[in-house]
Amino acid sequence: MGGSRSVQVVAVIAAVVVVAGLTFAYFKRTNNTDSAQSAGDGGMRCGTTVCQVVIGKSVGKDLVELLAGTGGGRIRVTGESGPFIFEMTIAESGATVTGDSLECTEAPVSVCLVRGDRDGEVLGEVLVRKDGTWSRVQAAYLASAGYIGLHDVNEDGTADIVAAQLACDGKCRNAFVQVFSAIGPDLGCTAAAQERNQLPGWPAPVPKMSQLRPCATN
Repeated sequence: MGGSRSVQVVAVIAAVVVVAGLTFAYFKRTNNTDSAQSAGDGGMRCGTTVCQVVIGKSVGKDLVELLAGTGGGRIRVTGESGPFIFEMTIAESGATVTGDSLECTEAPVSVCLVRGDRDGEVLGEVLVRKDGTWSRVQAAYLASAGYIGLHDVNEDGTADIVAAQLACDGKCRNAFVQVFSAIGPDLGCTAAAQERNQLPGWPAPVPKMSQLRPCATN
């Protein structure tokens, strides 16, 4: 019995090494993907069709909106900070954008997370507002265990990105939580649990800093 349990533990650790290594940089975009069009352009295109507003949320005196069409989307910001328009990379990658796809937190450094489901996974991308200017965090996020959200894990006043990950590329039920910072070094990962519903705070996991350790890398 003890030998079998040791083999299982080794297998889970090896799987975490592979998955965490792949997840840190799912894909990156350059600033050239962002559009300089006016936010008031009523004929703006999202993929092959005219953009339609899916959801909007106020962040202070700014309005952040998700616009979607067939095969593409945009993130539009209007208000005190001035007009900004960003390509929505998760829409281009096939994620479904709905009324639940936008989560924002207002702070000295405000954070907005855009997320969407794709084949049982969740893709995400992040915008931050600092010193009156919105910019994109130049990495997109993949949550293979079906959850990604915002929470200030390290209690520094800025929301972090919390993602639930499968520990073995969908071939088992072991899962862990990975925490990214929108403005600094990533915070780490929890130990793997046997089921994702055993993750701290599931279905919206919120680990404590004391539960995080460096993520395994391949």
